Amino acid sequence: MTRKDELAQRNLYQELIALRDQQRARRDDQIRVVKFGDLPWETNPQGVVRWYLHPALDDVAISALMFLVQEVPPGSRTGKQRVQGGQLVYIWRGRGHSEIDGAVHHWETGDLINLPLVAEGVVVQHFNDDPKEAARLVCAEPNYVHSLGVDMGSGFVQIEDAPEYVARKP
Repeated sequence: MTRKDELAQRNLYQELIALRDQQRARRDDQIRVVKFGDLPWETNPQGVVRWYLHPALDDVAISALMFLVQEVPPGSRTGKQRVQGGQLVYIWRGRGHSEIDGAVHHWETGDLINLPLVAEGVVVQHFNDDPKEAARLVCAEPNYVHSLGVDMGSGFVQIEDAPEYVARKP
């Protein structure tokens, strides 16, 4: 049987309505308030992260965004990545700098980093310049993972791991 024959036996509009109804029913039980204290810290190649919204979390009421808090220990740095861009990074606390495509940008508590959306991607890494206090970064970006794939058009590449992750590798 050809794809055309298989599609002819389906009613895609009715399947869309059924999907809508499933989404509405699921939304009734989804989390509306994500509590900071209910989330574990995760050490990964980017460093120490607490995920609020993530493409693999389907128990929350919104999936259009990725949202996380990243803690950068005193004098440390995040991993280095090439990402699509389109990300906002709010400096919750701390002082440091970010290297964005090789250019250095200094920041402190209350600042906002706006990573541009660039077809070939953006190479970015954040550094905590304070030798005594951890920095906290709040990161938000559109969740294009399900529509564009994890590469999001430009490639998603871990260039360098954070020291906290390297120290914990098996």
